[in-house]
Amino acid sequence: MRMDDRSLRVLPPILRDKHYSTPSAFTPESLLREARRQKDVPDTPVPDICILDPDGDIVRHLRAEDRARPVATWACYHSTMDRFDDGGREYGIVGCAVGAPYAVLVAEQLFASGCRLLLSITSSGQVTTLGPPPYFILIERALRDEGTSYHYLPAGSEYAEADPALLSVVEGALATIGDPVERGATWTTDAPYRETPEAIAAARAEGILAVEMEAAALYAFAEARRKPVLCFAHVTNQMGQVGDFEKGEANGATASLALVRAVAEAYLGMQTCPSPIQLAPVGSAIEPSMTQ
Repeated sequence: MRMDDRSLRVLPPILRDKHYSTPSAFTPESLLREARRQKDVPDTPVPDICILDPDGDIVRHLRAEDRARPVATWACYHSTMDRFDDGGREYGIVGCAVGAPYAVLVAEQLFASGCRLLLSITSSGQVTTLGPPPYFILIERALRDEGTSYHYLPAGSEYAEADPALLSVVEGALATIGDPVERGATWTTDAPYRETPEAIAAARAEGILAVEMEAAALYAFAEARRKPVLCFAHVTNQMGQVGDFEKGEANGATASLALVRAVAEAYLGMQTCPSPIQLAPVGSAIEPSMTQ
């Protein structure tokens, strides 16, 4: 065995044998094809703009107001989709897609089904105090303290980054929604009940604003697959240290829908997409700067 082979084996499995530029043998298209066959549903595209709602509060609010309808042709084995209209525009929404692996599993299938912009709005814990919760953070970058992102991008960077061109497209629109929208970094973790005081202090020292469970993985997927994804943290709590988890009107759904509407209008109102966020064919992948 060569020395470089021996040194490679000391890496944990999550950092070995990824071959980032090689297409996957198992694809979302294959899964959806079989699900449609088994469920006998047609290949019907999802709405252009889809939303991941990890807490499920937006979905529950829409259903309670009789504004949401289940999408019978959504062929995912693992989730349900609702369709709703807001401001004359149609959206798809998947509730309770909690955590990095599940969020990216659904994201892959959404883009394989015709999604053109994916938004994630997840409840998050306050790390750096910017004011009393609730408020939103447009996540510019997320610390990769989860596993899924390492299957899409090499470990060379500790953060997964939002597409700067996409951030610039929506920046002005966010000033119009009424609720404060901050910008900055979050910490994505797979283990919310292992947010120790020491880990929180270290995140705060790095300038991280909040902790959540999906953004790093979604941004790594977005970069690797060249798909437009924006993640928002809805800072609703201080990790249970005080009277907590108050999200605002309709458990935060009203403010979240206003945010979605503003982003959608900005994104779809562009005459042409800047080249960094033009959609690539499903299955495309970037050539990373390093491979394992």
